[in-house]
Formats: sequence, C-alpha cells, structure tokens
Amino acid sequence: MKRVELTPGETSLLDAAQQLAVQLDVEVILILTDRPYDFQGICNGLGQVRLVVASGNEDLLKAAALDDIDFVPLIHEPQTRQVQLSQALLEAIADDLLQTGSRTIAVYPGYERDNLDSLSIINLSEHLAKLTARDLQRLETQVPLETLRRVVDLAVEIGREGREGKSVGTLFVVGHHRRVLEMSHEQIHDPFRGYNKSERSIRSARVRESIKELAQIDGAFVIASDGAIVAAGRILDAPAQSLTLSKGLGSRHWAAAAISKATKAIAISVSQSTGTVRLFHDGRVVLRIEPMDQAMKWHDIDTEPPTE
Repeated sequence: MKRVELTPGETSLLDAAQQLAVQLDVEVILILTDRPYDFQGICNGLGQVRLVVASGNEDLLKAAALDDIDFVPLIHEPQTRQVQLSQALLEAIADDLLQTGSRTIAVYPGYERDNLDSLSIINLSEHLAKLTARDLQRLETQVPLETLRRVVDLAVEIGREGREGKSVGTLFVVGHHRRVLEMSHEQIHDPFRGYNKSERSIRSARVRESIKELAQIDGAFVIASDGAIVAAGRILDAPAQSLTLSKGLGSRHWAAAAISKATKAIAISVSQSTGTVRLFHDGRVVLRIEPMDQAMKWHDIDTEPPTE
C-alpha cells in the first residue's frame, strides 16, 4: 500500500501532541484517520508514548498491522467527527488499549476532510461512562458486542437529535428475542412483519432511518443477537419486582430493567426528557451516556426501593 506523507502542518501537530503527552503524563495518542500514513515513522517520533490508530477504512488495518501499530476498526458510515471519536474511544477501551480513568490525546481531521488538523486532550474519567473492558466482555457473552454497539450508537443519535425537532424517547431490547416476545405483546401492527431478514438488519442505513421514525410510537423494538429487527411497538410484560432504580426514572426505564432481569437480553432506553441513554443488564443500569453535546459522566444518584 502506498503511504501518504505527512504535511508540514501535520508534522507540527503531531510534535505538539507528543510534547503535550510528556507534559501531561499521557500514555496513548489516538489518531483518527482514513489515510495510510507511515505509522511506524509516526510512532518513532512519539518516543515512549503509544500510538493507536482508529479508522473505518479496512485497508488501514493492513497498513497498521505491517507497522505493528494497535488498530481500532470503526463502522464505515457517514458520521460526524465527534461521533467517530466517541466510538473510537469506546472501541479502544473494549480492546484494553485505553483505561476508563486515563487521559488521552486525539489527533484527527476536524475541519478538513482528510488532513490531520485538530488535537483534543480527553480525560476519559470525565467524558466516558464508567465502563470497563471486563464489563464489555461480560456483556458480550449475552449479546455480540458488534450488535450491541450499533444499537447503542443508534440510541445515542435518537437521544441527541430527536425527530423533526422534537425530543423522542424509546426502548430497545437486544438478544434472546424469543423469550422477550413471550414476555411482551403487540401494541400496534408490526411494521417490520413480512420483510426478509436482510431487509430488517440494523446494519442497513435505511432500516436505522426507519427506526428513528418509528421511535415516536409507543412500545419497544425487539432486536435479535445478529442485529435483525424482530418486532417494533411491543409492550413489555415482565414484572418489575425486586428492582432498584434511580429516583425520577419513568415507566420506560422500569420496563427496561424488568425485561433485562427476567431474560438474558440487554435493554437500552432513551429518555425523552433528557436524551440520556441507559443500558440495562440483569435489572440494573450498567452504562449511562448523556447526549453528545454534554459530557458523558456518572452521577451520584438516589435509588428507589423495589416495587411491590
């Protein structure tokens, strides 16, 4: 693969990133790019600071492998840099390349399409939810991580953007769909019924747009472990017993906690009032993500006692 040479501006930016890393005791610099640079040469220039490359371009995986550089694959779809960067950080944490309490420096094309022109110092303990690699591995035993991440990304988009200028709340239940269907009933005529599996995949941009539109209706989306939409508009019937949730959470969150407790599925709720995304596993919140225009933080919370 033909490598792309760094421009003088990119070289200066990486030099500045290296100096900041030394001053701030940063161990990892993450480069978000779709261009095949001489990553080994960049790595040599960073000294003791480790380089991680993130990209949605599969060809870059070969280039990074040849240079023996840690690589984080991203979903290759049109996304804002902020969304790409957030995904890259989550993927790097999942692969044990970053720790949730650490600080990292990200270098990426912020204004231009391809050239590296922006640098961000990111304190992961402030900007990411309390999510450890061990948590992700545990969740992957129930639902494939690739499917889960796609649903979480979609939920974050809905929480941030809403629909047609209006805030939207919704609920996804992922995995163990047969058991989930047994513990739910139809609220509306299922808009996904009758379509082939390939036409119901959450990997499809058209399907995701349909979900955003249908998120305005009541009920939950039921998604199989392979990412196929099984049903929409389902009312969950799992009993909300022996559950403890934060004060102020509504019926959607109680339903999410209950179905994740009664089955081995993962439930993902989007709050209509705040856009906050919560991921439920075994009846409890294991991940909380605030809207993208706000910091992603854990907060001190009060809990309510189990319901009768």
